[in-house]
Amino acid sequence: MSLTLRDRMERRKTTELINEYKAVDEYVPHEVREAPTQIVNTGVTDLKTKLHIQLVDRLTEQENEEEYESVFLQALAEDGIVLPKADRDRLWSELRAEIRGFGPIDPFLHDETISEVMVVAPDKVYIERKGKLELTEIRFKDADHVHRIIEKIVAPIGRRIDESVPYVDARLPDGSRVHAIIPPLALKGPCLTIRKFSAVPLQVSDLIHFGTLTPPMAEFLRAAINARLNIVISGGTGSGKTTTLNVVSNFIREDERIITIEDAAELKLQQRHLVTLEARPANVEGRGAVSIRDLVKNALRMRPDRIVVGEVRGAEALDMLQAMNTGHDGSLTTAHANTPRDMLRRLETMVMMAGMDLPMRAIREQIASAVDLIVQQSRLSDGGRKVTYITEVMGMEGDQIVLQDIFTFEQRGRRPDGTVIGKHRATGIVPACTEAMQAYGIPFRMDWFQALDE
Repeated sequence: MSLTLRDRMERRKTTELINEYKAVDEYVPHEVREAPTQIVNTGVTDLKTKLHIQLVDRLTEQENEEEYESVFLQALAEDGIVLPKADRDRLWSELRAEIRGFGPIDPFLHDETISEVMVVAPDKVYIERKGKLELTEIRFKDADHVHRIIEKIVAPIGRRIDESVPYVDARLPDGSRVHAIIPPLALKGPCLTIRKFSAVPLQVSDLIHFGTLTPPMAEFLRAAINARLNIVISGGTGSGKTTTLNVVSNFIREDERIITIEDAAELKLQQRHLVTLEARPANVEGRGAVSIRDLVKNALRMRPDRIVVGEVRGAEALDMLQAMNTGHDGSLTTAHANTPRDMLRRLETMVMMAGMDLPMRAIREQIASAVDLIVQQSRLSDGGRKVTYITEVMGMEGDQIVLQDIFTFEQRGRRPDGTVIGKHRATGIVPACTEAMQAYGIPFRMDWFQALDE
């Protein structure tokens, strides 16, 4: 592409500016060049805002990194601003994150040790690292700055957030899950939560290494899935339910047709024959919503071998239980509850949300015949995530569902640094589901269930 005379003059001017800065860098002593100036320390926010506006006006998405920096240097020169190299590099890095990334929180999104980013207020940004929350030193200029970053996050994925639609759930292209809420619902200003997911899916060996479960527990779950048992993974927010669901779902054989259903796609199954469905919220006119329940009903018409629902929260629980009871064995899902017994009560409540006038005994019979295993996951006080129970659903006894623990986690205290001391153990009970394993020809070992003397 040929350049006009004006373009050539602009490029020459930019080159001269860059050479001028390099000459200054070479002339100024290293200790002065690398030291931040008082001007930047006190006025960096105003300077960044001014330069940000200028850069946005001049730049396009097509320009490359070198052209971005050239425009930045030109803007500095036109305003008569001369900065030491350390300040200039830092300012350029922050502005680049504002324009091409997600502002002050951009470095967190590229840090693999961070699992969650939470903006509570412009001056309160928390991260979760290794299961523990940390208050960072990152600051936004003001509430409008937070709002601009939220809009920048949700706009490319076709979502909007304003007073008429003051909250949004979305998924970034890398799979990270985003929730944002703004005034008037958020009384103290915009709030943003980003839950990140590993670019490389975890394997069962990783969960064993983290101490989430033991090798016998993992092998038992592998056998249970191959024997087409229906499994519910239960746990609180942030307990690692979805991570565990993703890992155990990869035990499903390659020759099976799997349909996953989620609010926001987080599962990363590796099998070839995989259909991924994602719910859709209503548009700005309040139309076009597609719920998890709608997708479960559609999945039943798609000849699935396995249905994996990311999380059941409401009336879709009834459809899921009916699917489990009508030939779609080997289904998996997660739900919020703190114990296996609480999980049963939660399922009862969700079934009643379907609006069908079913007697409680009928609901419990449906649950008891549909669910084979409950895997309970918890986040401990030290941030560690553990499978605290693997519990078998034995059926009905009178009006109550009978449960039987196969594996448990016993917490025995804490170390001085707060680390939880505990151990996974088998209860010594051989589960009734081993009969299903035998029927499918799935090998299992009796020593998985042996309670070892301490």
